[in-house]
Amino acid sequence: MSSSLLATGWGEGTVRRILAAAGSGPAPRRASPTWRQFLISQASGILACDLLHIDTVFLKRLHVLFVMEIETRRVHILGATANPTGAWTAQQARNLLMGLGERADRFRFPIRDRNGKFGRAFDEVLIGADVRVLKIPPRSPRANAFAERVVGTLRRECLDHLIIYGERHLRTVLAAYERHFNQHRPHQSRSLRPPTHDPSEVIDMTTRIHHRRSVTGLISEYHRVA
Repeated sequence: MSSSLLATGWGEGTVRRILAAAGSGPAPRRASPTWRQFLISQASGILACDLLHIDTVFLKRLHVLFVMEIETRRVHILGATANPTGAWTAQQARNLLMGLGERADRFRFPIRDRNGKFGRAFDEVLIGADVRVLKIPPRSPRANAFAERVVGTLRRECLDHLIIYGERHLRTVLAAYERHFNQHRPHQSRSLRPPTHDPSEVIDMTTRIHHRRSVTGLISEYHRVA
């Protein structure tokens, strides 16, 4: 009703008085948390899943499946293939659970989009591990913003600067970047600490800093010599 009154050209104050005289108060406050509040409060138990694609120099399209742990920002690049069937994504889900080991029990909400390449089998593997798969609304990439951010970072820092020859080459590059991302890349949300950094670790500030090149020479890494 208020939107129709505003469409007549009346000011907000006038509309407010008309609604008050009619006994229509403000809209009730939201009883449930917003999506942002949910992500923050449940970060320790949320995984963000997504698929990205890359075209090789021979014009072959490859698909990459990855998962991010929201709380630590740790990324797991699960695999790359030219044919991302439901059976393939389901197997990557099994590999993820095996890789997480005992830590798998702490994750309760995997978030993914409605891409048909995931398939029902992918969800069934995760549901079998006692988790609830959350699908974002159609055409709403911002609802899976953490995964979208990983895609952008991976392209800007790595894939956009390389010519990929095939699946084997892509897996090699992604493995090197995953190691860099988790062990060396600083994250603002973690006080510029990488995802796998132990906050209790004491850093000796008196030792020399060593420099090396990573990800086929694209990225510089710096660490203190032990």
